[in-house]
Amino acid sequence: MDPNIYALVLDTLNRATSQDTEVLKPAEKKLQEWETEPGFYSVLLNVLSNHSINVNVRWLAVMCFKNGVERYWRRNAPNAITDDEKQKLRQGLLTTTVLSEPVAQIATQQAVLIAKIARFDCPTNWPNLVPELIGALKAPQPLVQHRSLLIFHHVVKALASKRLIGDRRTFLELTNSVYAFILQLWHENTELFLRHIQEGAATEQITEHLEKALLCLRILRKLTVFGFKNAHDSQDAIAFLNVVFDRAKTSLECRKLLKGRGIYPLELCEKFIIHLTKVALGVLSFQPFSYVPLIRPSLEFALFYCFTEQGMSLIYERFTIQCLNIVKAILQCVEYKLPKEMEQVKEPLTLQAHQVKSEVLDQNTVCHMCRHLVTHYFLLSADDLALWDAEPESFATDEAGESWKYSLRPCTEAVFMELFHLYRDILAPELVRLLASLQQTQIAPDDLPAILKKDAVYNAVGLAAFDLYDDVDFDEWFTNVLSQELKIKDNNYRIIRRRVCQLIGQWSGVRASKSLRPAMYGALIEPLTRADEDAAVKLAAAEALRSTIDDFNFDVDQFAPFAPHALAALYDLLVESEECDTKMHVLHVVSYVTERCGARVARGGGAGPLFAYLPQLWHHAAHHHMLRAAALAAVVHLVKALGECAPNMRPWILNVVNESTRLSEPAHVYLLEDALELWLAILETSQSADPATLQLADNLYPILEQSTEHLRIVVYIMQAYTLLCPEEYFLGAGAKCMALLDDMLSDMRTEGIITVLKMAEICISVTFPERNAFLGVKVIWPILIRVIRCLLEGDDLPMVLSVQLCLLSRVILLSSDLFYKAIEEAAHGLVEYDSDPVKVLNRVLHVWTEKMNLVTQVERWKVVGLGLAALLTTQNATVLQRFPAILLNLTEVLNDIMKTEENGTYVDGLVAPPGSRPASPLEGLGGAARWGGGATGDSPHERRRRRLSALNPAHVVDLRLVTHHQLETLKNQVGAETFERLLQSTERDTLQQIREYIPL
Repeated sequence: MDPNIYALVLDTLNRATSQDTEVLKPAEKKLQEWETEPGFYSVLLNVLSNHSINVNVRWLAVMCFKNGVERYWRRNAPNAITDDEKQKLRQGLLTTTVLSEPVAQIATQQAVLIAKIARFDCPTNWPNLVPELIGALKAPQPLVQHRSLLIFHHVVKALASKRLIGDRRTFLELTNSVYAFILQLWHENTELFLRHIQEGAATEQITEHLEKALLCLRILRKLTVFGFKNAHDSQDAIAFLNVVFDRAKTSLECRKLLKGRGIYPLELCEKFIIHLTKVALGVLSFQPFSYVPLIRPSLEFALFYCFTEQGMSLIYERFTIQCLNIVKAILQCVEYKLPKEMEQVKEPLTLQAHQVKSEVLDQNTVCHMCRHLVTHYFLLSADDLALWDAEPESFATDEAGESWKYSLRPCTEAVFMELFHLYRDILAPELVRLLASLQQTQIAPDDLPAILKKDAVYNAVGLAAFDLYDDVDFDEWFTNVLSQELKIKDNNYRIIRRRVCQLIGQWSGVRASKSLRPAMYGALIEPLTRADEDAAVKLAAAEALRSTIDDFNFDVDQFAPFAPHALAALYDLLVESEECDTKMHVLHVVSYVTERCGARVARGGGAGPLFAYLPQLWHHAAHHHMLRAAALAAVVHLVKALGECAPNMRPWILNVVNESTRLSEPAHVYLLEDALELWLAILETSQSADPATLQLADNLYPILEQSTEHLRIVVYIMQAYTLLCPEEYFLGAGAKCMALLDDMLSDMRTEGIITVLKMAEICISVTFPERNAFLGVKVIWPILIRVIRCLLEGDDLPMVLSVQLCLLSRVILLSSDLFYKAIEEAAHGLVEYDSDPVKVLNRVLHVWTEKMNLVTQVERWKVVGLGLAALLTTQNATVLQRFPAILLNLTEVLNDIMKTEENGTYVDGLVAPPGSRPASPLEGLGGAARWGGGATGDSPHERRRRRLSALNPAHVVDLRLVTHHQLETLKNQVGAETFERLLQSTERDTLQQIREYIPL
């Protein structure tokens, strides 16, 4: 290696570790430039291998090396590392210098680095990696053993994560070759560290073997879970699994000794015990049948340590969580549950598993588990109460997601619910007895232990609400007990008040009569409006209010009198809350109230102060994007509920939408979806378009250009603009967006294609000023050409074909000359049709008349029929060649839409009488899909939509009269003799049917 290059890189690495930014930044930039230079990573390897160099410099070298592997190790990566350099690097990474790295943090990064390379190259391009590591594990130097084991752990972890069939086969082969050796190594080191602890050996001795035992255990876990098709077919795997719980018991005793001495390996010992339980959970999750022999020992193990005083004296929280998760996984495992019919049992191990579960979890054991969970684990601890006093908002925030895996309270609650659901018949009477015993005596407000016990039982009744449907009369309980407990103001009773609020939320969707609802609403709003109420109780009441509203049987009329008070109380709670997460929860409740109550909120007047506070909240949440997203959602629902946007709020809202929909703003990732909904709501409630609203439309193009993820809502916004200000919109941003939609059509799925075509249909349906009469056709012209070319293929789905034909028909009804011009342009360059417009028109009409009956929406079918009828008098020979097929289709449409009046005369059933609404206004402009995001009632957008729907040809034009007029005109154009020949070419049945409506 050139010493000058080595010295230059070393100097740059030195400068890159400087605290002076003026020195640091240029050095970092230089290192980035060198990432693609040949030989750079060889220099980095030499630097990190030199133990005399400063630790910070070597740390930076290994990080640069690791990042380079991620970016440039793949063979097809841009600026990939050459094969020759890769070979040298692989050899250099397994030298004694690397395997004896003295700094633990650097050794870990080297192990991760080697694992990343192994994931790409092992075994094909690095066949000697595993053999060399196994050889190093037998070295006499303890440090080399440890570093080799560390590297092997990360390599196994990387290879176990690969999921392709070939990779899985390779990992199985690796497991077979190394499993016995690693198992033996684990046994040796585990025996040594356990003996050293019991003998009171030096900390260094304990730590050395404990670290090695933990690394071996991590390796064995991956090999056991992912390295066998069936772990129970391997004698070594069975031998390992059979000692897991015995080792855990011994380790717990040793942990007690370490804890008594207060020395460092205590934490390491706890990790070792946790990984033993992770082995059990891994096999149980991925190889449940291999776990069947372990069901009994694992349940007995968990029952002893989690449900007996003797066992609980040895455990710690993380271990308790793991044990309870094992119990929960066994209870939930589908493979261990018997089907309804015994004949359906396909696996004998299922019967064995079920039998073992039944033997261990007998009636007495299950009852004991239930009582212990409720009376021990559900009790609020001193730490819980201290947190409540210090940070009530943090205490009240519910843990969500998979917190049961890592947090004790959600974990115990999850186990309780699973246990109760499976053993409902046994446990329901037990829990009801516990509940009844509480009601027999009045608990004094200063009796905190009794209050905590009641809280725990109430918690259990809430969690098991669905399973207690037939055992608890909630109406009576609420009326006689719970509602009264909410009125007890003592500080200790805040625990019960909070739990009662939660119970109302939990039982509202289970068993609460409709007549009880107003009392429940009042009971929840009372603590919300009480100034001196505890914050955690208020937050529980707010969440319970959301649950009562988010219910299938929710009746808006019942809640309407409470809505203004609820919003006013939620506003106060929002202002009082200090933490962003709390405000976010409150805003979600606000959104539910406004969404479910709609215009009732506006009438109550409770939304005004809340609306006025949101700009301040937005500013406060500048760096809390999820809170801003919640605020946006609340604004959306408030705007929709009020049906308008106050003039003083409009500038702020438009600015918020602009800021949240600009892709140049990093926060758009969190805010875009809600901001688009707000944008749409503002357009729907606008009477007219101001310059700021029009300028906002420029943000649509980049959003569309980025991806089709938000296509539907963006098109709804485009529709709203089209109805609000068609000329201004299409002379500006609208035309650009329509051109982009045309470019995107070829890569869209069916749903996206239909959405775009419906948008195009609206473009030519709106009324433009006389000077721009054909602006709508102009902006959709490329889409129109594409539609004609698609029709030539004739293989689109019926839904797509329906909108395509309807779009063409609207163009024809607007101007048949434009239709023929589009045919000419579509024919240009089509070799298979010799660029001949006549051939293209002939093919289009063939597909049209052959497949027109696939149009299922009657309004669309009529519009398509009107388009065909309009073509009859365009004096085009190709059209007249299709006269029989055209007349047949028109007859079929007439058969569907004509209805008989009482006097026996026929009338067009779709034509709306003067002054009435169309029978089905949505159908005429694109089906019954959501039109602009949910404008309801009498919003400005809804009125604009109705006006446009009223102009739909299906509802204003009588097809029978049009067909009669067109046939008469055609007769005058071609003469009676030619017209008669056209009629003669038509089938007799068709003529007979159409003569029922039209005299020919």
